[in-house]
Parts: sequence; structure tokens; C-alpha cells
Amino acid sequence: MSFSVGIVGLPNVGKSTLFNALTKQAVAASNFPFTTIEPNVGVIAVPDERIEKLAKLEKSEKLVPTSIRFVDIAGLVKGAAEGAGLGNKFLSHIRGVDAIVQVVRFFENKDIIHVDGSVDPTRDIEVINLELMLADLNTVNKRLDTLNRDVKSGNKEALVLKAVLDKVKTALDAGQLARAVGLTDEEKRLVSQLQLLTMKPTLYVANILTPHPSNLGAEFLPIDVKIEAELAELTAAEQKEYMKELGMAESGLDRLARAAYKLLNLITFFTAGPMETKAWTIVNGTKAPQAAGVIHTDFEKGFIKAEVIAWDKLLQAGGYAAARDKGWLRLEGKEYIVQDGDVAHFRFNN
Repeated sequence: MSFSVGIVGLPNVGKSTLFNALTKQAVAASNFPFTTIEPNVGVIAVPDERIEKLAKLEKSEKLVPTSIRFVDIAGLVKGAAEGAGLGNKFLSHIRGVDAIVQVVRFFENKDIIHVDGSVDPTRDIEVINLELMLADLNTVNKRLDTLNRDVKSGNKEALVLKAVLDKVKTALDAGQLARAVGLTDEEKRLVSQLQLLTMKPTLYVANILTPHPSNLGAEFLPIDVKIEAELAELTAAEQKEYMKELGMAESGLDRLARAAYKLLNLITFFTAGPMETKAWTIVNGTKAPQAAGVIHTDFEKGFIKAEVIAWDKLLQAGGYAAARDKGWLRLEGKEYIVQDGDVAHFRFNN
């Protein structure tokens, strides 16, 4: 299961520098369930100390972390919704991702000209959001036009969808993002077919020179993109030393990967053994058979039971045998919702 995050931003905000740093830290594509990685995609490991501890316990030959795909999307300019700049190409690339990271310039630098002549984070966010809203409004209006015939014929599903889209259109007309509309889960399912840009979860990265102010707000993830680019050029040992000098507990890229994972409402479960310890990505709330299906479709089709233990309980026991003796390994059925940090072994019929 692969999840992707699109990096967007105005020109000269540090978007490309951030993506280049991400690409240099990218993990080997061969470890993940997709074969071709385009030049504008970086697959980044999500930092997780649990997998290392489990691999050490099991003396695993191989360790495979979970990951997030970051997609570098062409810089946006005013008028993109009408085709300015790369316009439609930019917007179509955003439709293909699961979430958005918007890089916002906070730093002052006379040598790097801002496209609008001055640094104003609030204005920059409004520019991009307006273009996304205009694109969504165009999408919604087109869909409403095609729905009219079905509505007139009494098609019940068309009537329901029209009512939902009318709500979304009202919000967009009022300058609100589509995700601000209070939709039910069923209404969200109906709207999802349109791949609305302002429905996608969004994280704002404040590109700001360290030290940064602490009052940016929870919606901003402060990252000094210039430092991240410098770190990306160093070896692991050099990175550790440089971060120590700067007083950084972890890199901004690690924080970004973790924040993106959280943004997408993802959790991790593990499979662990002597051959391999691997982290698997699922959406929070996934039931055991569907989690098994992430490993292999046959596991879901023939699902019988899941043998489950929390990762820290397995460590505490010292291994599967001791955990089984203590009665800490649980057998769970089809309705079990997999928890973050579960170590699972699936039983299934071939």
C-alpha cells in the first residue's frame, strides 16, 4: 500500500530545495511495493525506533521500514486554475496525491526574490488556496451540469450527490476550503470521486531560518530547508555531528516524514522473524483481514485468525516462545481492528 504527498508552493519558497534534500535521503525503491520511481518522486523511510528493537530481538537478516512517497509538483503561480504557468499540469499532479505539503516562505533574503516582491506567509497561503478553490469550483460546476439530466429522470443517487455538491459549491463560493464543509462519511465517499484539491489533508511547512519563533501555531511545521539541504550532503556520522552542533534532536526531514504519516491517519503494524522484520502501513481503523491483505491478497481471501501481540509486550517477554508461555499472544478474528504497534502473524487457507 503506497501513500503519496505532494509538495507545493510558490516559486522561490524553498520547495525544490526541500524536495532535493528528500530525494538524497530516499531509501532504495526495491524495498517497496512499486517498481518504477519517477525522477520527481522520493520514497522516504518513516523514522520508527520500534522496528529496530524488534529486528534486534529476532536477529533479523533484513529490516524494512515503512515509507511515504513525496512528489515534487511544479511551482504554482496566480492564475493556475485558468492555465497560467504549468496550470492544468500542476493541478492534475495534485489530484494524484493523498495529501499536500505546502511550503511557505518565512525567511528574508534579498538575493532570493519573492515572486510578489515581499515575504508575507499569510498572503502566499491565500494565493495557493484560492487557485485550488477555483479549480475545485470548476470541477464541481462541471459535475453539477452533467448531473442535471440524471436528477430530472429521478435518479436517487444523482439527487443525493447533487445535494452534497451544492453544499460544497456554497462553501467554495464563500471562499472556504471543501474540507471545511461538515460532510458525513457517506457524503465524503460520494465526493471522493471528484478528487477535490481542497478536500485533501494539508500540512504547512514554514521554511524559516533557525532559531525559529515558537508561536507559529500547530498547523505549521518549522523547517530550515537550507540546513536540511546541507545535512543531505553529509554521511550519517557527519549528519549526527552537525545536528549535535546545531542542537537538533532530529532532522527536519524525519519530522516531516512522521508528520505526513500522521496527516494521512496512518498507523504501522509489524511482522517480525529471523528472515525479516518489516513495518506495514495501514489506515487507522483497518480490520485484521484487510491488514493481512496489505501483505498479500491471498492472506485476506483465506483469512482465519491473526496471532497478535503489542510490540513492547513482545520485547518485554523476550520473544515469541516466552510470550506464548505467558499467554500474551492473542488470537483475533475478522472484526479485530489492528492497533498501531501490533506485531501480527496471520493464519489463512491457501
